[in-house]
Amino acid sequence: MKTLRYCLLALPIFFVACMKDTVKESYSFYRPVYQTKDEVKAGIKNSPSTSITNPGKIVLMGNYLFLNDIDKGIHVIDLSDISNPQKIAFIYIPGCADLAINGNNLYADCYTDLVTIDISDPKNISVKQFLNGVFPHRYYGAYTADTGKVIQKWVKVDTVISRRMSGGVSGNFEFDARGLMMWSSFRASTGGSFAGTAATGIAGSTARFGLQQSRLYTVSHDDLKVFNVTKADEPVYVKKVDLNQGGIETLFPYRNNLFIGGQAGMYIYNTNNPDNPQPLGQFVHVRACDPVIADGDYAYVTLKGGSFCGGFSNQLDVVNVKSLTSPQLVKTYPLQSPKGLSKDGSTLFICDGTEGLKLFNAADVSNITLIKTIGGFEANDVIAYQGYAIVVAKDGIYLIDYHDLVNAKVISKMQVAQN
Repeated sequence: MKTLRYCLLALPIFFVACMKDTVKESYSFYRPVYQTKDEVKAGIKNSPSTSITNPGKIVLMGNYLFLNDIDKGIHVIDLSDISNPQKIAFIYIPGCADLAINGNNLYADCYTDLVTIDISDPKNISVKQFLNGVFPHRYYGAYTADTGKVIQKWVKVDTVISRRMSGGVSGNFEFDARGLMMWSSFRASTGGSFAGTAATGIAGSTARFGLQQSRLYTVSHDDLKVFNVTKADEPVYVKKVDLNQGGIETLFPYRNNLFIGGQAGMYIYNTNNPDNPQPLGQFVHVRACDPVIADGDYAYVTLKGGSFCGGFSNQLDVVNVKSLTSPQLVKTYPLQSPKGLSKDGSTLFICDGTEGLKLFNAADVSNITLIKTIGGFEANDVIAYQGYAIVVAKDGIYLIDYHDLVNAKVISKMQVAQN
């Protein structure tokens, strides 16, 4: 039988003390906390609001924003006053990277499992169901088969010792929770709020979960899964559809179709039979990261190169999908480093990396023009709705008022905690 051990080594931080020939060494390391799978599941619960550390996927439902903190859980943020958003709760879900909302039910991954949570009172949630092992591509933490335990979290441990100085070494290194070495608000004068959303939450463009026709669809690296959510609090696993493509990244349900973004192209599946999605057409592009949205007869695909996706293209491709079996490129627009995107009427919103959020007039897809760039942050994903844009950025969540497009501006920000 294996023995569970600390798997991060401490690297000292040296500070020269006032006492002659003495040095104080400050060590920071992370200690693993182990639990069984059942203990992890039992720990899914509400907790008081907490700091945002690693923002991921977003879903807007009514006046609430549900923000994934990658592998930790979901922040519940009250947007009743856009100029002063409030974190009201945190739903602790270890191994959570994706989510969708269907009425009062939240669906999320918990490592390899799908969990259904009643959020009718976001401050007092209850777990309704687990579907075990439906996401085998997600490893269950640092699972050790001989002990049946996983690493549930890492706890930072700081310690200081004194010793006689034998050399002039100084520095300021420590390890973060992944074992990587590192060097150690706005307020508007007027507020606003959302009038409400539909029965299903509005997701960002980097979503891997999507709801349509009483079905929950999810994508992984190379497959599409179907869950029947007619009984919303008891999803039923239906089937897996092999996509015959790797590098699948995003899912955008639109009308009776699924627009799937992958590193090699955009793939369109029809859901006239919701339990048996069928391939219709595809648009192949150079290798790149590829979120996609659709509106009317057009799909909008951002390509980002120079990352783990490979490739060097950084652009927007506008694709005519009037014929779903034969998508055709309309025009390509160069960009800096595009990621997530959203559309409200004729206005197209694109997160363009370190250049921030860009607003475009897309009334004429063959002549899309820039209206405004809102910079000062590295943007990753966006939801644009009812005159407000919610932007997930590297350093925080930005709320932007775009009722006046030319004078669109940041009206509030929720900061990401610094390591």
